[in-house]
Amino acid sequence: MGEDIPYNREAPSPGVLEELSPGVRRILAPNGGAFTFTGTCSYIVGRGKVAIIDPGPDDPAHVAALLAAVRGEEVVAIAVTHTHRDHSPAASALASATGAPTYGAGPHRSARPLHEGETNLLDASGDLAFQPDVVLDEGDRFGPPDWPLTALETPGHCANHLAFSLEADKVLLSGDHVMAWSTSIVAPPDGSMGDYMASLEKLLGRPETRYFPGHGGPVEQPQRFLRAMIQHRRMREASILQALGEGPAPITPLTAKVYAGLPAGLQGAAALNLFAHLEDLVQRGKVLTEGAPSLAGRYWLA
Repeated sequence: MGEDIPYNREAPSPGVLEELSPGVRRILAPNGGAFTFTGTCSYIVGRGKVAIIDPGPDDPAHVAALLAAVRGEEVVAIAVTHTHRDHSPAASALASATGAPTYGAGPHRSARPLHEGETNLLDASGDLAFQPDVVLDEGDRFGPPDWPLTALETPGHCANHLAFSLEADKVLLSGDHVMAWSTSIVAPPDGSMGDYMASLEKLLGRPETRYFPGHGGPVEQPQRFLRAMIQHRRMREASILQALGEGPAPITPLTAKVYAGLPAGLQGAAALNLFAHLEDLVQRGKVLTEGAPSLAGRYWLA
């Protein structure tokens, strides 16, 4: 059976400046919800010269709290892990107030083009206005000279997702790629299950001892957590294949079987996650469908 996911459902409070490690402080945005937990975690990295990571939604009170927290310090970088509207929109106001350049993996983009007739159900969640001053690639270093950050490409939840390693603290700012309060949603076409799994496996064996995620409290045992997350997704995949072993099926009844007992309010997100798994299984030749994989399609075992 393997090990259970060691969740940490610590619930940070909005607007409170907290020191998490010698080089990292956190302020939570007041945007709690079903997919953001108690809100977006914005991080301040360094002392004196600082970087702000994931400035959060365009909320004036949150921007004011971040500016108050760095009063007397020089903001040298504003970076986003990815361009969802709960993470990046406040970058513009902070850049205007501080003069600091913005960093990210380019503008918002999908993991693949839309298929003919397909609509992106999560299109409104993307921050299409964000254009970083500096585009980060794998291994690029930036930020405070005494607390430099290294960019790691971790697509899956979002095509332009990054994580940031802070070697000085053995910390990874993991965005929405790895969170301790919940598993991440992976929803095509923005997200890709194949990319997501590869990004999880990419982090195996790395030296960071704590992850500070985009929502919720720290991941305290990241290597154990990663192994459990990978196993969790593989077990979900096995459940899908088992359900399809009973015969061809569309996504709605498959979701009811695979996510039995899930609250009604989360069924839509579960269907998108299941679609991501099916799309990956089709690409790997384990599942078949007529035409391109779609939310309206029927699926059967190869």
